Amino acid sequence: MPQTVRNYYEILGVSREATPEEVKKSFRQLARKYHPDVNPDNKTAEETFKDINEAYDVLSDETKRAEYDQLIFGRAKRRPPFTQGNGNAVNNTNNRTPFDTWTVKDFNPATTKRPKVMSSTPTKRDIEAKLTLPLEKAYQGGKERIRLEDGRSLEVEMPPFMLNGQRIRLKNQGINGGDLYLKITVARHHFFEIQGNDIFCVIPLTPSEAVLGGPVEVPTLDGLVKMMVPKGVKTGQRLRLANKGYPNSQGNRGDQLVEIQILIPPEPTLEELALYQQLAQIETFKPRQNLL
Repeated sequence: MPQTVRNYYEILGVSREATPEEVKKSFRQLARKYHPDVNPDNKTAEETFKDINEAYDVLSDETKRAEYDQLIFGRAKRRPPFTQGNGNAVNNTNNRTPFDTWTVKDFNPATTKRPKVMSSTPTKRDIEAKLTLPLEKAYQGGKERIRLEDGRSLEVEMPPFMLNGQRIRLKNQGINGGDLYLKITVARHHFFEIQGNDIFCVIPLTPSEAVLGGPVEVPTLDGLVKMMVPKGVKTGQRLRLANKGYPNSQGNRGDQLVEIQILIPPEPTLEELALYQQLAQIETFKPRQNLL
């Protein structure tokens, strides 16, 4: 009984006179289109992918292709030239499909070695993304929504005390179940400056605060705290708030270094000017007395 053999030229969409380069180019295009990774759970695409590999295995091998052409176009009698499911002849080659067949007696595709079909199991792949956080968010942690290059949007529970350059691993959030690695960048802050595990800031004082000293409220990452300013503090002098720095990887905190800056009021009121005039008349401090 005659056997039904697939038309490998039609499966790859090339002519009988196609060069090896044309065969390879068409195969690659179709393989990308019907690959199981691109068409998960699509049985039709999976079967088409197998047909494409079978056709390419024959047409890309010079010996196999010559044998195939000899059997199809040589001894075998060619039908006129393709048939539809109802048995009617089709002469217009533009209507051919990858499933048109010829009938021959001698050719057996089962004897042709089929190329190994790639696994339909998607390959896991780790990916990396960059995330810039404000200093307060890096310190406190909490929920953060990120958008990845592949279009996905994820809400992530960030841990506290994140460091600049730290990488956070999110399991199964990569490609096909791989992992996602977030590289953290801590943004520069307008008031705080990270110096190792210490935090540096500048606190302005009025002349009267510098002379009289006393408690002054200072911002920290934990909120406002009261710092005792000594009497007669000078511009550029640094005071220390113990254990108010940034935690290291072991959770140990540095200190907060507070540099004093004494400022004069830019627009003093008339009452303030009057008091400064009275002070000028009675003050004993002569800063330029020993210049020469």
